Amino acid sequence: MESLLVLCFSASALLAQEPDSNVLQQYAQQGEQALAAGRYDEAARAYEKLREISPGTAEVHAKLGLIYFQQRDYTRAVPALRQALKLDPALPKADVLLAMSLSELGQFKEALPALQKGFRQTADGTMRRLSGLQLLRAHAGLQQHAQAAEVALELSRLYPDDPEVLYHSGRLFANLAYVQTMKLSRVAPSSVWMHQAAGEANESQGFYDPAIREYREVLALDPRRPGIHFRVGRALLARAQQGGGAAASASREEAMKEFEDELRLDPSNASASYELAEIYRKAGELDKARALFEAAVKQYPDFEEARIGLGRVLIAQQQPEQAVTQLQKAISRNPANEVSRYQLSVAYGRLGRAAEQQAALAEF
Repeated sequence: MESLLVLCFSASALLAQEPDSNVLQQYAQQGEQALAAGRYDEAARAYEKLREISPGTAEVHAKLGLIYFQQRDYTRAVPALRQALKLDPALPKADVLLAMSLSELGQFKEALPALQKGFRQTADGTMRRLSGLQLLRAHAGLQQHAQAAEVALELSRLYPDDPEVLYHSGRLFANLAYVQTMKLSRVAPSSVWMHQAAGEANESQGFYDPAIREYREVLALDPRRPGIHFRVGRALLARAQQGGGAAASASREEAMKEFEDELRLDPSNASASYELAEIYRKAGELDKARALFEAAVKQYPDFEEARIGLGRVLIAQQQPEQAVTQLQKAISRNPANEVSRYQLSVAYGRLGRAAEQQAALAEF
C-alpha cells in the first residue's frame, strides 16, 4: 500500500528541511527501511521519534498517518493526517487517505468529498480503485442507495475482474434486492410479484419444487402472464437432471408442455423455443428441433446457443454448408466457445475441407 499511496515526499526531502541533523537522517533511514519491508511497528517508532524532533514538518505527520493506516489503526491515522494537512493543505493525496481513514471509522459524511475527489478526479488507477471502494461503503452507510449503486456500476466497469470489487458490488446489489423483496412481502404478500420473486429465489438456490409451486401460484392469479410457463419448464428440466428413471422422464415431458404453453402465449420467447428444440434434438426429432432453433435465432439473432444447436441439427441432416454459416455466426458472438469450434470442425470435415477442419481444431 505504501508504494500505492505515495504521499509525494521522500526521506531526502525531509532531511533537506533539517540539513544539520544526523539524528534525523538516522531515524528517517530506519523508518523508510522498515516501511519498505512491511515492519510497520518499527517504522512507526522511527517516525514518532522524527515527529518529536521535527513537529512542524507536514511530511512526517503524513507518513505516520500512512503507517497507522497500514496497521489499520485508524484512530491514530486520522489525527496524524489532520495535522499534516493543517501544516500543508496542498500535501498530495493526504486528504484522500484521511477520507479513507474516516470512512473506516464510520464517519462517512465527512469522508465523502475527498473520496469523491479520489474516485472522480485522480489519474492514479490504484488510488481511484481504493477511493471508489470506500466511496461505495460511505454511500451505503449513509443509506444513499442510488449513489452507492452508481459507484458500484462504475467500479465494475473500470475493474471487471477485480475480486474485491465484484464482492462489494455484488453484496450491495444483493442487499438492495433483499430489502426491496422484504418490502414487497409486506405491502403485497399475495401478489403475483411476490410469488414470482419467491419462485425466482427458490429456483436460483436449486429448490425446484418450491419454485414450481410459486410459479403455479402466479399462473393461478394471472394465467396469461408471459415468461412463467417458461420458468416452470426450466425448473422441471433442472429437477429432471437431478434424478433419473421414470420421474426424470415425466419431468421432461411436463417441461415440454410448459414450453409449448409459453410459445402459445408468446411466440417470440426465444428461450422457450431453444429449450424445446434441445429436447427434440436429443430425442432425434430433427425437423421439429430445426424449426424451433430457427424461430429462436429469428427472434434473437445473437442467441449463441441456438446458433450452435441449429448447426448441430444441420450437420445431422447432412447439410454441413448451412451448418458452417450458423456456427461461424456463433463464433463471431463468442470466439472462446469450444463447442462451436468443435462443431465447426465437424462441419468442415463433412465438406471435405481438411485444412479448415484442422484450423478449427487447432483453436478448439
